[in-house]
Amino acid sequence: MLQQRVCRLLEYDKMKNQLLEHVSSSLGRRKVEDLEPMVEIDEIQHAQLSTFEGAKVIRLKGQAPLGGIRDIRASVKRAEIGAMLNEMELLDISSTIYGGRRFKKFIEEMVEDEIELPILAELVKSITPLTDLERDIKMCIDDHGHVLDSASPTLRTIRQQIKSHEASVRSKLESIIRSSNNQKMLSDSIITIRNDRYVIPVKQEYRNNFGGLIHDQSASGATLFIEPQSVVSINNQLREVRVKEKQEIEKILHELSASVAEVSDELIVNVSILAEVDFIFAKSLYAKEIKATQPKINDIGFINMKKTRHPLISHDEIVPIDIELGKTYNSIVITGPNTGGKTVTLKTTGLLTLMMQSGLHVPLDEGSEMSIFKSVFADIGDEQSIEQNLSTFSSHMVNIIDILEHVDHESLVLFDELGAGTDPTEGAALAIAILDDVYQRGARIVATTHYSELKAYAYNRPGAINASVEFDVETLSPTYRLLIGVPGRSNAFAISKRLGLNTDIIEKAKAQISTETNKVENMISSLETSQKQAEVEIEEAVKIREEAERLRKELTDKFAEFELEKEKLIEQAEKKALEAVETAKEEAEFIIEELRELQKQANIVKEHQLIDAKKRLDEAAPKLKEKKKKGVVKNINKELLPGDEVKVISFNQKGHIVDKISDKEFQVQMGIMKMKVAIDDLQLIDRPKPVEQKPMATVRGSSHHVKPELDLRGERFEDAMLRVEKYLDDALLAGYSRVSIIHGKGTGALRKGVLQLLKTHPHVKDSKMAGMSEGGLGNTIVEFK
Repeated sequence: MLQQRVCRLLEYDKMKNQLLEHVSSSLGRRKVEDLEPMVEIDEIQHAQLSTFEGAKVIRLKGQAPLGGIRDIRASVKRAEIGAMLNEMELLDISSTIYGGRRFKKFIEEMVEDEIELPILAELVKSITPLTDLERDIKMCIDDHGHVLDSASPTLRTIRQQIKSHEASVRSKLESIIRSSNNQKMLSDSIITIRNDRYVIPVKQEYRNNFGGLIHDQSASGATLFIEPQSVVSINNQLREVRVKEKQEIEKILHELSASVAEVSDELIVNVSILAEVDFIFAKSLYAKEIKATQPKINDIGFINMKKTRHPLISHDEIVPIDIELGKTYNSIVITGPNTGGKTVTLKTTGLLTLMMQSGLHVPLDEGSEMSIFKSVFADIGDEQSIEQNLSTFSSHMVNIIDILEHVDHESLVLFDELGAGTDPTEGAALAIAILDDVYQRGARIVATTHYSELKAYAYNRPGAINASVEFDVETLSPTYRLLIGVPGRSNAFAISKRLGLNTDIIEKAKAQISTETNKVENMISSLETSQKQAEVEIEEAVKIREEAERLRKELTDKFAEFELEKEKLIEQAEKKALEAVETAKEEAEFIIEELRELQKQANIVKEHQLIDAKKRLDEAAPKLKEKKKKGVVKNINKELLPGDEVKVISFNQKGHIVDKISDKEFQVQMGIMKMKVAIDDLQLIDRPKPVEQKPMATVRGSSHHVKPELDLRGERFEDAMLRVEKYLDDALLAGYSRVSIIHGKGTGALRKGVLQLLKTHPHVKDSKMAGMSEGGLGNTIVEFK
């Protein structure tokens, strides 16, 4: 079993003191004070998951509503045996009921939002709201612990009587102290209270002038506090009413206490749950403070702690270390200078193991793994001590003997300066023997030592490995970095040289060391150099990999955006094309309807001709996703002119030239669409015959000439309508009785607009489509009145 001494050596209690700073109530405090490491994997994993859920709530909501929770178990027990609870005890019960109800609602709302909190959700299921008891207490007692007048009708009546009696007493006493005859007899013109009765301060020599009762006197005896005879009876009545008030209050408190007793079981369950909840969130808040994570847990003795940090050392000072144990090797022997961080490594390994087994998250990086141990043993002395004697050695040996009696394959053993305090040769031999014995029992070992003999220990043991704490010779200080696989080497010569010791002395000292020792030191130096170089290369490789991952993600995101934008553009283009098709079909229906009207009037169009016309119009709709084909202009020797009817080959669509943009490009109108088209994509279909020129008329009273026809082809709709209006006025002034408005066939929009305008013009007698020899549907004949 885990021992209290080990917890003290590993500063487990100091860690709990940090944890206590995050509890919200005495309930959580009690849970933290009773906290001990567990050994069953199911219990540990459940505790770790509960801490994870608390951390999730804090991450998403910032905090949990745990205010107002009190440890009311003692009060509830007293109510169960019939005791009367006081006002503050009842207020604590009401506050705790409210706190539990509010937290229950808080978690249930998060679960409704599909946030997974299985442990917390299961806990709050057992919280009973007890709203009736909460309401009854709040209706009877205010926030300051005073019983309210509304607690009962009797209490309200009694307090009204108290106010009435108090008013009578004060009125009589005020008349006494305001009397000019009494002013000289009083020490002060005030009304005060002694023994719950109203009195006035009277000078000693006038004590008999007022009669009544003396209740108190001043320290000097010069003033007596007298209850005048005139108010004695009223004060007596007031005292009786106050006794009734006290009795009524006790009655109310007894009734509330009985209500508490009726639901005592539910209250005890609520308190137990809220204590667990407070403890969970204390763990989560502590994890946030020390930047802790949830490690993967096993029970096979494997440890892989990445960027491990001691929770009691400031974030600014700590140097993270990596510790791996239990896979290729079960023992780590750490060598290096004093104050280099060897003991911190031991304590970090042990304390984080105890924290993990207590259900706490631990300060290390994601992806770390830790093992559960049935026992954690530690023999850690004062790492700063340089005066070791027999008694110190004996003390350590007593601890080691106790460890050897209990250690097994489910143990983690931490030895600090193993074998120190005695002859170096004997101490080193003992250290090797002890390490071998513990290793053979299957335990996991982390040990520190100064003995150079132990540097070779790991090379002769397949399950052991050397490690060291790095020392910077340039600054003559440790870096606190742990180097796994590299034993510590002596820095005495390098340090002495840096401090200015004569070079000859250093060389003579080196000559005293055996060749074998020099080889070992050189080998260690080479290992350190190789390790540093490997770490630099690994760090660079990690950076390159991260950069590659970032670029890959950026490219993936950009490609996804490109594909999405492409789909949107295609969709928009198809939508516009479909809208154009629908518009063309509507226009076709309009034209056919007009043809039917003409058929009825002149019987010049056959039904089968209408069907053929509609089919041709449907076939004229633009086709999507067709490749462009190069075309040539029919009658290439002719220059394309505005008004020419052409075919746009790439769209297989007819239209007419609106304007010439350049020698290689024209603006073409196809239905309602105007677009720029290259000359190679156009094919001339027809050129409208020029209207026979007639003598131009002159507007009366002016030199402006007006033609008998108006050509609107290629005009925008709004501009065309303005031109028609002005032209009709000019033609009337010129004396024309009949004119032509050439609007072309196109989409029919201009023709419809012209016809609509002519219908509303006051001087137009009639309008009709021109004959086939005069332009047909592309020309409208106007007759004036």
